[in-house]
Amino acid sequence: MTDTGRAAAPQASRTSAAGARGATGPRKLRGAILWACGIALLVLSVAIAVTIGPARISVADVWSTTASHLGWGRSRLTPIRDGIVWNLRMPRTLLAAVCGAGLAVCGTVMQSLLRNPLADPFVLGVSSGASTGAVVVVVLGVGGGAVSISTGAFIGALCSFALVLLLSHTLGGTTDRVVLSGVAAMQLFSALTSFVVMTSADAEQTRGVLFWLLGSLGGVGWIDVWICSAVLVVTLLICLGHARTLDAFAFGQEAAAALGVHIARTRIVLLCTTALLTAALVSSAGAIGFVGLVLPHAARALAGSGHRRLLPLTALAGAVFLVWVDTLARTVLDPQEVPVGVVTALIGVPAFVLVLYRTRRIT
Repeated sequence: MTDTGRAAAPQASRTSAAGARGATGPRKLRGAILWACGIALLVLSVAIAVTIGPARISVADVWSTTASHLGWGRSRLTPIRDGIVWNLRMPRTLLAAVCGAGLAVCGTVMQSLLRNPLADPFVLGVSSGASTGAVVVVVLGVGGGAVSISTGAFIGALCSFALVLLLSHTLGGTTDRVVLSGVAAMQLFSALTSFVVMTSADAEQTRGVLFWLLGSLGGVGWIDVWICSAVLVVTLLICLGHARTLDAFAFGQEAAAALGVHIARTRIVLLCTTALLTAALVSSAGAIGFVGLVLPHAARALAGSGHRRLLPLTALAGAVFLVWVDTLARTVLDPQEVPVGVVTALIGVPAFVLVLYRTRRIT
């Protein structure tokens, strides 16, 4: 190499590094703007959603009541209206936000981990297992009244996930075996649920179980909000800690292993984490589909594929989405309530077809 060539090489390297640093700045700024806008939109959505309903309540009333219960003043509402805001609408709206965020995060992790754009939080059969557990408690009366429907659903979800882990490990533990094991567990527990309902449930029990299976946030309390929020925070922290690992999985298992990723251990940790979060959410709100399937694709279009930015943005998008979906579900046919899962499916199917169409055009 000539002296001119040797001198040009370091100069080109410095120019490339400077360009990379220059490109990082706008990306960070864009991520900060999206993050700030997402938080503001979520807070505003929760405040407005709580005001919607038969009782006339303003956003100022919501802020007043919230500040009062947080020890920052006194509420200007009557005790009845204060109870409507704080004990009925606020827990339901916040749980909708938590469920939307959790399902979206689980969908993002599952799609990256399994390298399958159609993967969602229920691909491990967790939803079907939770449904069976809930039906066993409600219809068969297992637990003698000491076991709640949420507890039964959580236990059923864990049993289903344990079966998936056992089957996938026995079959080799590859990503396609995990998906196939999840499908098998889903069919098994769905069949068990149908069998119990058909042979043991009366008409009223069947209607109640069907409404829960389609997703319902009615009747939730603050305990549900705190439990699901705690599990969501822990899950999000664990997933953010594995953000670089999830980025490596995008290049395939072989490439991830070459980068030093422990494939089996990482997969077990993330699968268990997302399954536990899904079980907690399903046990409180029932099976709400399409949130974890569609929202990750929409978030990737805004934030890119880097999981350190993608996961928080997906959580915010899922939270805002389900807050408004639940608001629509409880008001569109007032006084009758529509199951949340029905509304998410009606919105999610056209959105997912659009995502698939745009993906086809790009590829």
